[in-house]
Amino acid sequence: MLIDFHTHTTASDGALSPAALLERARDRGIRLLAITDHDTVAGYRAVAEEYNATAGEMRVVPGVELSCVWSGVTVHVVGLGMDCDHPVLAAGLARLAAARSERARVIAERLAKLGFPGALEGALAEAGESQLGRPHFAAWMVACGHVSSVARAFDRYLGQGKPGDVKAFWPELAEVTAWIVAAGGVAVLAHPLKYKLTRSKLRRLVADFTSAGGNAVEILNGRQTPDQSRQLRQLALETGLEVSAGSDFHQDAAWGAEVGVELRHLGGLRGVWQRWLPPDGCAAGESM
Repeated sequence: MLIDFHTHTTASDGALSPAALLERARDRGIRLLAITDHDTVAGYRAVAEEYNATAGEMRVVPGVELSCVWSGVTVHVVGLGMDCDHPVLAAGLARLAAARSERARVIAERLAKLGFPGALEGALAEAGESQLGRPHFAAWMVACGHVSSVARAFDRYLGQGKPGDVKAFWPELAEVTAWIVAAGGVAVLAHPLKYKLTRSKLRRLVADFTSAGGNAVEILNGRQTPDQSRQLRQLALETGLEVSAGSDFHQDAAWGAEVGVELRHLGGLRGVWQRWLPPDGCAAGESM
């Protein structure tokens, strides 16, 4: 059985529209899909109500990927199944939108000091109706000929530890986790190995996340090595958290994963997706 609880659309930094992503998922036979755009539920809202009424075998679960900080590190928490109209979540998303705007202003100021004026206007034009983020600054830099590729823009100017890596405006991990819980959702710690923490720091992060109401840890996210998969599986076993899985799909790329995760490769742990399957909806060997 295929599911995917971590995907992105043009509502944030993905290449496919929400409708195109759903069409891709349907064609691939995915049973459960969550659109988890960065700091916005606009992608989910764009299609979910109509699609869930007509989709047949596939169900679309409300989703979002929220930005936050923990111990000075930018961390992402995926929310699943929450009430998108809940006032606590709505206020949190408004706060994140304001943070993104302020962060974009600071990024543009830093790029201007490096000899790249007009970055904010250029990034806003690249973003259009999407949630503004660093990929839009990268796309603008490529379009202007400042760098040869988006990857180069991140390597030199926008990636971790570079001038465009601005963290100061995100709320704390405990806050965003509480927003999801208040809205009746499941909070998932996204791609734990991406933060490049030591083993002891990662366990501290998971402990703080759990104390804040976190429910699950993502043990499959895009393309991983067998060793990474083993590490995350062990983390879930040690902490007793449920597990989630997704492609983190943004666009078709040689380095990226296709939409959809096959559950039969992940047996032995409790999957968050069980909440959205009918009682007989999981075949033998497909549960965790």
